[in-house]
Amino acid sequence: MYIYIIYPDLMPKLFVLDTSVLLFDHSATSNFEDNDIAIPITVLEELDNFKIGNATKNFEARSVIRILDKLSEGREIRDWISLGPGKGRLKIIMHSEVHDQNAIDIYGSDKNDHKIINAAIYLQQREPATSVILVTKDINLRIKAKALGLQAEDYMTGKVKDVDDITESSSSSLSDLNADIIQRLYQEKKIEENGILQELKSANGYYVLNNCSQSALARYNDSENAIELVEKKLAYGIKPKNAEQTFALDALLNADIKLVALQGVAGTGKTLLALAAALEQKNKFDQIILSRPVVPLSNRDIGYLPGAAEEKISPYMQPLWDNLKFIKSQYKENARKKKWIEELQENGDLSITALTFIRGRSLSNAMFIIDEAQNLTPHEIKTIITRAGEGTKIVFTGDIHQIDTPYLDETSNGLSYIIDKLKGNRLFAHVKLEKGERSELANLANKLL
Repeated sequence: MYIYIIYPDLMPKLFVLDTSVLLFDHSATSNFEDNDIAIPITVLEELDNFKIGNATKNFEARSVIRILDKLSEGREIRDWISLGPGKGRLKIIMHSEVHDQNAIDIYGSDKNDHKIINAAIYLQQREPATSVILVTKDINLRIKAKALGLQAEDYMTGKVKDVDDITESSSSSLSDLNADIIQRLYQEKKIEENGILQELKSANGYYVLNNCSQSALARYNDSENAIELVEKKLAYGIKPKNAEQTFALDALLNADIKLVALQGVAGTGKTLLALAAALEQKNKFDQIILSRPVVPLSNRDIGYLPGAAEEKISPYMQPLWDNLKFIKSQYKENARKKKWIEELQENGDLSITALTFIRGRSLSNAMFIIDEAQNLTPHEIKTIITRAGEGTKIVFTGDIHQIDTPYLDETSNGLSYIIDKLKGNRLFAHVKLEKGERSELANLANKLL
C-alpha cells in the first residue's frame, strides 16, 4: 500500500478571478506567470453591467471584454485556451452548482459573490490535486471564501511590498558635519557631494544638514553630483512654514523635476503649495489644471445627483476652489496678482475639473495637479502620467492613510505605487509633509483622534 503526500506549495495553482480584480487592472490575466486562470460566468455578467459609462471602471470593463474577445477568436473559451508563451491557460467556468459547502445555501442568498465562491468550490472539487485560489480585491468576499475552506487572497500586482519606506519621513538628517561644509553651501549655493551624504544619497533627495552651530536645508542634484542649498521661497503670496513645506516648494518650482508626489495628512498644505507654485510659474505653462477623482458618497454614482455634469461634480471639487480662494485672499481687491487669477480662469488657462473629463486628452506645456491621488489605482496613475506631453509637469497630492474607495489600501493605491517605483529617479521628487499648519485644532485631531 502506497501513501501519497501532496504538499500545497508544490501543487499546480489555479487562480479564480473576481470582477473586482479585472476592474482594478484590465490586464490582470497576463500577471499570473505560468499558472492557469478561471473566470466564472458570473464575472462576465457583472462586466457587462459595468461596460457603459465614462468612469474608470467602465473603461476597464470594456478593455477586459475586448481582451477576452480577442483570446476567444476561433476557440472555445469554455475549454482551456493558452494565454501565450510562458503563460498558463484560461477558461470561463460555466458551472457553479455544488452540493457540499454551497455558499448560496450557507449564506442564504444567491447574490453574485456567492455564485463566484461556488465556482471556485466547484473547481476545487473537480481538481483535488490543484491548489484553487480565489483572487479578489473585496476583503469581505475573501473572508467569506476562507470561512468555507477556500484559499483566497488579494491581487498582488501593483502592491507596495514595504509601505514603511513610504510612511517614513521623505527627508534625511545628517548631524555633526564639518562646519566648513555648511558655510561653503551657504556661500556657493552648490557644492560637490564628495561623499557627504554617504548611503543616504538619492536623486532629488532632501536633507537637513547640521553641526553644532548651524543647519542648512539641501537637495541632492544627481545630474551634477552636487548638493544644492534649498532656500525659503515665496510662491504667489504663500510662504513655507516649515522645512518640509520648503522642500515641497523647491520641488514644485524646479523645472528639471517633472513629477512631484506630496504626501501628508490633512492640513499640511499639500494642495495649497501645489496651486501656489503653479500660479507662480503661470508664464512657463500654457495651462494650469487642477483635478481630483470623484469618489461618490456611499458608493453611489454621481448620476443620481441633480443638474448638469458640472453641477454634479461641483461638491467634489470644492476643496480645490477653497484653496484658490485662500490664495486670492492674500491680495487686495484691485491687486494685479488677484486679477491675473481671475483672467486665467476667464480664459480657461486655469481650470478645475474631475479626472473623468481628463481621460483621452494629451497635456502639453501644462501644470497638472491631481489631488486625493490615494484614491487612484496604479493603472489610473500610469494612464495620467502617459498623457504628459512636452513641457508638462504633474503633481500628485494625497494621504495614503485616508482612502475612500473600497478596493484600495495603503499598499495598493496609486500614490504609494509611484512613490515606491519612482523614488530616486532624477525626474521625480517625493516630499512627505508631516507638520499640520491649518490650525491647532486640526493638529490635535490628526494626532489624537
